[in-house]
Amino acid sequence: MDPNENPPPTLPPQEQMRQKRLAKLGGLGGSPASTDSKPQEASKSGSVASNSTPVTPSNQSPTNQENTRPTPLPTRQSNPVVPQSQTVSSNPFSQLGTKNKTEIVKTSNGDSATPPSKKIHIGKEESLDDWTNRVLSDMFRVTLDETKTTDSRGFKSTYLPELRTELEQSGDPIKLTVASVESALLEAVQHLPTTKPILDYLLPCWKRVVRATKPPRPLPPEKEAVVNEAKRLCMSNCIFALTMPEYFSREPNPNHDTLVPYLLRHHDNEDGICMDFFVEATSRISEDETVASVFTDAMVAMSTKLATMTMNDDYKPYINCLVTFSKFPPLLNALVQHPRFRATATPGMTKEQVALLSETQTILGPFFRISPLQPEVTKVFFAGARSIAPNHIKSSQSALQMTLKAHQSDLVGIINAFVRASAASRNATLDWFAFALNTNHKRRALQVKATDVASDGFMVNLTAILDHLCQPFMDSTFSKVDKIDVDYLRRSPRVDMSDETKLNADQATADAFYKTHVAGSSNFISEIFFLTLAAHHYGLGATQSKLKDLDKDIKYVEGLIKKIEAEMPKLQNDPFRLPAARQHHENAVNTVEKYIALKHTIEGVVLDESMQTLSLQFMRYVSVWLLRVASAVDYRPAGGKEIRLPLPADKSDAFSCLPEYSIQDVVENFKFIFRFKPQILVSATGDEIITFCITFLRSSEYIKNPYLKSSLVTLLFSGTWPVYHLSKGILGDSLSSSSFANEHLLHALMKFYIECEHSGVSSAFYDRFNIRYEIFQVIKCIWDNSVYQEQLSRESKVNRQFFVQFVNLLLNDATYLLDEALTKLVKIHDYQIQLHQSQQTGLSPEDVEKIRTDLESAEQQCQSWMQLVNDTMSMMKLFTTTLRDAFTMPEIVHRLAGMLNYNLESLTGDKRSNLKVEDAKKYHFDAKALLSDFVDIYINLKTKPAFIDAVAADGRSYKPKNFQKTSVLLKEKFFKSKEVVDDWDSLCAQVADAKKRLDQAELDLGEIPDEFEDPLMGELMTDPVILPSQNIVDRSTIVQQLLSNPLDPFTRNPMTINDVVPADDLRNRIKEWKAERIAAAKAKVSGGDAMDTSED
Repeated sequence: MDPNENPPPTLPPQEQMRQKRLAKLGGLGGSPASTDSKPQEASKSGSVASNSTPVTPSNQSPTNQENTRPTPLPTRQSNPVVPQSQTVSSNPFSQLGTKNKTEIVKTSNGDSATPPSKKIHIGKEESLDDWTNRVLSDMFRVTLDETKTTDSRGFKSTYLPELRTELEQSGDPIKLTVASVESALLEAVQHLPTTKPILDYLLPCWKRVVRATKPPRPLPPEKEAVVNEAKRLCMSNCIFALTMPEYFSREPNPNHDTLVPYLLRHHDNEDGICMDFFVEATSRISEDETVASVFTDAMVAMSTKLATMTMNDDYKPYINCLVTFSKFPPLLNALVQHPRFRATATPGMTKEQVALLSETQTILGPFFRISPLQPEVTKVFFAGARSIAPNHIKSSQSALQMTLKAHQSDLVGIINAFVRASAASRNATLDWFAFALNTNHKRRALQVKATDVASDGFMVNLTAILDHLCQPFMDSTFSKVDKIDVDYLRRSPRVDMSDETKLNADQATADAFYKTHVAGSSNFISEIFFLTLAAHHYGLGATQSKLKDLDKDIKYVEGLIKKIEAEMPKLQNDPFRLPAARQHHENAVNTVEKYIALKHTIEGVVLDESMQTLSLQFMRYVSVWLLRVASAVDYRPAGGKEIRLPLPADKSDAFSCLPEYSIQDVVENFKFIFRFKPQILVSATGDEIITFCITFLRSSEYIKNPYLKSSLVTLLFSGTWPVYHLSKGILGDSLSSSSFANEHLLHALMKFYIECEHSGVSSAFYDRFNIRYEIFQVIKCIWDNSVYQEQLSRESKVNRQFFVQFVNLLLNDATYLLDEALTKLVKIHDYQIQLHQSQQTGLSPEDVEKIRTDLESAEQQCQSWMQLVNDTMSMMKLFTTTLRDAFTMPEIVHRLAGMLNYNLESLTGDKRSNLKVEDAKKYHFDAKALLSDFVDIYINLKTKPAFIDAVAADGRSYKPKNFQKTSVLLKEKFFKSKEVVDDWDSLCAQVADAKKRLDQAELDLGEIPDEFEDPLMGELMTDPVILPSQNIVDRSTIVQQLLSNPLDPFTRNPMTINDVVPADDLRNRIKEWKAERIAAAKAKVSGGDAMDTSED
């Protein structure tokens, strides 16, 4: 009968189904034996081969035999010849009385059961039929002998009366053969309770069959053929049990017709899925489409279940199962073709729902979701977080790091297998990563609900695995950095950055640039690089940024708890408000416990050293790649061409249109490691990060965002923090020794010092002080290197206008900071006196509370201002020591002298007692040190006549008594050396002489005509110039104005010094007038008429 034809309609439906499946099993040779067919017919149909049929080699790799002939068997012989070496009588060990090794059977619950031992005495050599009957009976634990209730090993056997009857009617021997295995299995399943899945019986059978295929000694070919055929038939029936339970007269049952419970058990369990099962099943996938669906459906079910679990639950069997799947490329190829592998947004879904799809509704998502960062897990690791001991915190963090590391290691292996399985699998996996990242941009929003985006645990795992995928191309010599193709972003990239702010391009420019498609295909390195860069921004970076917010939240709630606790005693007699207060207190405590536990958990996860080491390695690659794109130079830290600064004026569109996070990720990652894990930087950082910061500070026009530019200064500053034995930090020594830094660092810092004056953002005024503080710290770190001192001196001569602008802003800062800090000290002084006298003055409690509040505010501001004052004065001391000529330029010297004189008055004048406050060190205020700084600056510049004249010419603040008072303090209070005191006294004398000379000159000139007087300063002009507004001022006046604010002082229109026109005619008239007045004064003196300068 043709196996493709339907069974005769006279057969019942159950028998028709059975015949159909048997036909499929029988292959092309004909239908297998049925319950009423004779053995001879089965032999004719191809179930048993004839003598001429070759035996399948035992070492042949497993192939799909679902639709092929059964393994042929040799023709049975009536008197089989057995080699003497195989007979029992010739075996010398048979006479020793040794027992067979007891079989240990593992059950599903992990227990071991030892079967009853049964010594088998073989009197004579078994025939092939007898051996086949015995082996098949043991494999499937069935028997045709009603009196034999156990197999050869003592396990219970199922009696098969129907099969025995068939064999008796056909006249065949009452023995199990390969031809009757199908019937035996069908009848054996009938004896299985319908409440139990068929695989509960078939899987243990499979395990026994597999063991039979791996005997201690090789089997003869005819016996090996029997075992292999039994193996094939057993696997086929396992698949039938899952895909067509009707074949076994069972109704479909989702709880039974699945591999899930068996996959979750250990491979060694009798009812678990062993590796041989995977090998055999996957070998059939190409021929039988139902096999793949059995496994993919099981994995989808397990993934769905895992989505409801946390790391607190028994999740490991699910991970182990996917790890096992990853060993078989056909299974992975089948998984990526399943609709649940990729996330698919449906119409009507909100952005929030789409953001969660990858994590909860895909096959891989729930595996990446498992993390210590799950809220339920943080409560377990850090129960009672407010009172937990520090050592317990560390041990808990170590435990969760180990757990997470093991989990991520499994994920790395899984994803590597998906990537290597096939091109289709690799592309599907990259698509899955991209969808998760592209739908979670909101994670970097200023305000975002945790439930509206993918979880931190999911995104951190995603970032960590992508970091691992980058490892193969991230070598220490950056040899493969040229494989990262910037044109990837113009080849329909997987990464969506259309809504991201660009480095130096507006949206329209970027859209136009990326609209131009570049031909070709992108390599795998480029794909992974850009995915990982985005993952750091939306994943690990977003999670790390939460630490700062958590600190603020914890501080706020703790303050709220203290307020409630302070109020509760007052409410003891209030039955209405007391319960509410207690409830608020309980809620606040629960909230802060949650915040603290989450903070400890995030720290434990993100501070894992191995994770941050990989992250750092990737960011080093990003920094080198960005430098190459911006400079168009084949730059590599170890070899390659050097970058020349400044960068080309024509900025590359490819660089300008990159997202801001390409630089932001590098800076934030390095800053985080500098703060929390500096030890991994000691041996893992090269010159690339110094080159990166200096390059984009020197050519800051390449970056539009002022905050992003200032973060480069912060990064350099972080690198100078003392770490272990490195007193100058991780970068300090490199900044001093690097030839690139020696040439460009100082100019880059000074350039940005000037640039941050006008950043265009609302908080720029106050931000600039923090930026300049960090610049000062970097300069102090490198100032010991004479190369930098020489470079600054050269800069002041070669690039005079640039340097004057820098010094002018330095004076502006010093003037403002000193004024703010000393003013706040006077207020603190007054508030402290008021509080001490509150009882005498009869202040009300409300007034006292207001004074305390004002005092706290003044203290906080004073602490900030004074710290900046100290650093600014420190910089001025350094610069005036080395650059005396630069600080006595005409554009600078008068402002410098005025600032020094004014603050000398504050520190030594009549009102200096107003600066006395309680615990002055609390505010970083040391009057003695501050006055000493001023004295040092005066002395540094005393050899310059221009400075002496400027100090004496300061009519507003110069007072000889202040200089005399300072001299007394240096001797009697500060105990300065004689050399310092002598220098100061010499300065005082020089200034006094200059004052007399200048006063006389002013008297000689007399009253200045209005047309010769500077309208802004009220002084005689020496070099008048005409502004664009047609107003006339002295050149020195407009130069100082433009240094601080590049606007016309009369119209507020933008202008530069190049816009002024010399008023030559007026200048000549002023010179003539001045010469006449001086000549007249000299004539009077020579004529003996002394000028009367007394007042009426």
